[in-house]
Amino acid sequence: MAQGYFITGTDTEVGKTHVTAALASAFAARGLTVAALKPYASGQEADGTWTDIEQLRAASHPPLPQKECNLYRFAPPIAPHWAAQLAGQNMDRSRLTAFVQARAQQVDRLLVEGAGGLLVPLGPGWDTLDWIEELGLPLILVVGLRLGAINHARLSEAVVLQRGIPYAGWIANHCQEQVAAGTLETLQELMLGNYLGRLPFLATEFDGLELP
Repeated sequence: MAQGYFITGTDTEVGKTHVTAALASAFAARGLTVAALKPYASGQEADGTWTDIEQLRAASHPPLPQKECNLYRFAPPIAPHWAAQLAGQNMDRSRLTAFVQARAQQVDRLLVEGAGGLLVPLGPGWDTLDWIEELGLPLILVVGLRLGAINHARLSEAVVLQRGIPYAGWIANHCQEQVAAGTLETLQELMLGNYLGRLPFLATEFDGLELP
């Protein structure tokens, strides 16, 4: 069974997919097989492509067919539970869990990327945090270094610690070229979880990565 991680973020558009793909590449560089999954996605590009799915599919080692990277996808760029409802569907929790567990049997490292943040609903009565708890995967929190990052990161971490979710640590992602002075340093001082590393702006390799 693969050693796995669930990658979530402090917000939407903080670079979860970019970080997940970089993690996959880092593990592949160690000679490990890697499956980077986007089990549910919303937001299809105008040309019909699914950027996040394609990026993770290609970053997996070996590359995955789309059907092994993603189970549910919805065209509107909105919260997945609402996109599913508009499509007349519900995302089946047991099916999603089985989808992830099946991939875990096939590789050395498993990376599962969620959508949005920790408390995004996935269906009636369950959200991302509930599903992470069910999967039992250690959580990696992607912190996008932008205005509001300190508050969002500390709130997200507090929820994780309160629930007792396995917490591998957090990664700082330079999702903007310019970052307010002191943001990363303040996070390193105040965050309670392990600082796993930093991904520079538009980079594909980490500036230091401490993850087994």
